Amino acid sequence: MRAFVCHAISDDLSGTGLAEIATPQPQAGEVLIKTKAASVNFPDILMCQGKYQFKPDPPFTPGLDCAGEIVALGAGVTDWAVGDEIVGGARLGGFAEYAVLSASAIQLKPPNLSWEEAAAYQAAYLTAYVALVRRANLQAGETLLVHGAAGGVGLAAVQLGLHVGARVIATSASPTKLQALRDLGVEHTLLVQDGFRDAVKALSGGRGADVVFDPVGGDVFDESVRCMAFDGRLLVIGFTSGRIPTVSVNMPLIKGFSVMGVRAGEYGRQFPERGRENVKAVYDLVADGRLKPHVGAVFALSEVRDAFDLMIARQLVGKAVIVP
Repeated sequence: MRAFVCHAISDDLSGTGLAEIATPQPQAGEVLIKTKAASVNFPDILMCQGKYQFKPDPPFTPGLDCAGEIVALGAGVTDWAVGDEIVGGARLGGFAEYAVLSASAIQLKPPNLSWEEAAAYQAAYLTAYVALVRRANLQAGETLLVHGAAGGVGLAAVQLGLHVGARVIATSASPTKLQALRDLGVEHTLLVQDGFRDAVKALSGGRGADVVFDPVGGDVFDESVRCMAFDGRLLVIGFTSGRIPTVSVNMPLIKGFSVMGVRAGEYGRQFPERGRENVKAVYDLVADGRLKPHVGAVFALSEVRDAFDLMIARQLVGKAVIVP
């Protein structure tokens, strides 16, 4: 089969490319799917650069999220049948014509979603859910500040925050992306390079942000510390700016806020029952149409590097999806 393979770890991703590899076979408790679509997440890029927490040895095929049709069952799999249309995910394997997934980690494709949308929602919306619902306990009426709001994860957080009933303030470094967010129904948008502390204070009635969702880090994190509300929750999602920031602990002490790390997958591994509840909650929200994944661009399997480049250049609104 054709697959996008990381043959060697490299900052410039030169160790990646399209290759012909053996089609995997499902083992006990697994299913083999014909991949219809797979979405691109920043961890896919970081793994190929050796910068993610999970560091697989090359060669490996990245791809966290995928959707497809079951074509073979491993031993002991009785809850699924060949021909079932499913969504699923694993740490690796999605950027290929076929993928093996654990039968316990897949769900029926929401019938209201296209293949591309089905592949796009899982990691992004699960991260947003664990962050806002499980970790921050976001409440209706609270002020939620979302950085990197036009990206796949940021946009998921914006949508979930609006669903909860929070006052959502979305930031980006791109005026074009802010306009796209307004077109999608986001009322309050701010350019991060203009500074956002005073605007957040004004929009929150002087209180500040009750919850900050920060996948950016760097200077954005630093300024977020200065606009936290008392008893606020600053959620650390990632560091797409490239700089891992630090905080002087006198600031959380004086301002009475918490800094919370978010790893949605690890949360589910540490708390399996809650993890299953999280996956079901996200599925129900998407299947009921209360949340709608936004696919910003679609690429062929031979164009994965182009999708990576688009994400690295911060030129994408929503998710990039690969169609093998």
